[in-house]
Parts: sequence; C-alpha cells; structure tokens
Amino acid sequence: MSHSEQSYYDIFADGVWRNNVTFVQILGLCPLMAITTTATNGVGIGVLTMMVMTGANLMVSLLRKLTPNQIRIPIFIVIIAFLVTLLDLTMNAWMHDLHKVLGLFIPLIVANCAPLGRAEAFAMKNKPLAAAMDGFATGIGFTIGVTSVGAVREIIGSGTLFSGASLLLGPHFKFLEMHVLPGYHGFLLMLLPPGGFVVMGLLLAGIRLRKRLFAKAATPVVAIQAGGCH
Repeated sequence: MSHSEQSYYDIFADGVWRNNVTFVQILGLCPLMAITTTATNGVGIGVLTMMVMTGANLMVSLLRKLTPNQIRIPIFIVIIAFLVTLLDLTMNAWMHDLHKVLGLFIPLIVANCAPLGRAEAFAMKNKPLAAAMDGFATGIGFTIGVTSVGAVREIIGSGTLFSGASLLLGPHFKFLEMHVLPGYHGFLLMLLPPGGFVVMGLLLAGIRLRKRLFAKAATPVVAIQAGGCH
C-alpha cells in the first residue's frame, strides 16, 4: 500500500470509527437528541449532514489560501449555511414529502459543531481531495452514530424499527419497517430528549466496556510474547 493510499485509509478509518464524531468527539448532540426518535430519521439527518460536510470541507480547502485567518470562522459558517440552505430548498422542491418529515431539522445542521470542527481542524490544513474524504468519512461516522441512537430509542420507545423507511428510501425499502416488539405499548421517555441522553450514555458505556475487555484480553498475550524474547 502506497503512502497516499495509507493516508486516505487512515482518514476514512478515523472519520468512521477511530475518531467518530458522535461516540469519541461527542459532537452534534443538538440534532442527535432532537431527531433520533427513529432509526429512519437518524439515517436521513446523517446522510444530509454527510453531504453538507463533504461539500463544506471541499470548499474550505479550495479557498484556504484566500481565507484571511482572522475571519476564517465566520467564513466557514457562511459556507455551511449556504450548503444547508441549498439542500433545504432542493429537498423542498424535489422531495417534498421527505422534506415535510425532516424539513424542520435540516437547519439544525448549521448548529451542528461537527461540520465547523472538521473545517477548522482538517479542511483548512489539507488538500481538497483529502478534505472531501474527511468530510465524507466523518459524515458516515455521524450517520452510524445517529442511526444507532435512533434505533435503540425507537425499539424501546415504540417497539418498531426503521418506521417510515419507505418514505425516506422509497417503496422498495418497506421491508425494513419492522415491529420488533408486537403488542408493546411503548415507553414515552425514550422518544423525548431525555431519552436521547439516556441511550447515548448507555452506548458510550458499552463502547468503553468493550475497549476495556479487549485490552484485558490482549494483555496476557503481550506478556507471553515479551517473556519469550529473553
């Protein structure tokens, strides 16, 4: 694997998992708590955020040599707001039914710290292709995060999974709509913002526990290998 390929692989791996914007950086909590009442909503806002982040990173990187350092943050915000507005108007014109479902939350992408953070931390310092890759990978990681939280909240809150998937992805994806807990009357708290914090905390605790278990499992192997070297 060449140096450039390894670099792009690292960028992708960092954005998707190793430096996941939801579970590692703990960013984007505003849309995370507001819209993740279903896994379908999580997929929708995640994909839209991924599109905005990819475009914003690309534009910031292309303009980085022309951007005065003193006013770079306002410029980043204007770029992100421009892309969100363009996306909002396009969806309202061409995907009106979906826009009625997600339209209220699309402007929240501007308030999401993730696009601004990646523009400042990565896009401003790297070439356009690498910046676009970072935005794309970080967007995928964010989609995984919000979809995971939405899935758990939906199952516990209403006993369903991917409710309304046919509206978001088309009628061919109606098979995703499942009643996981038939006859379940639901748990309203999980569909309210406090439920989002509860689920987020449980998922973070599970991830930390998994890392500790893997670290403990790997320790004896390292000790044996180190002892055999003497």
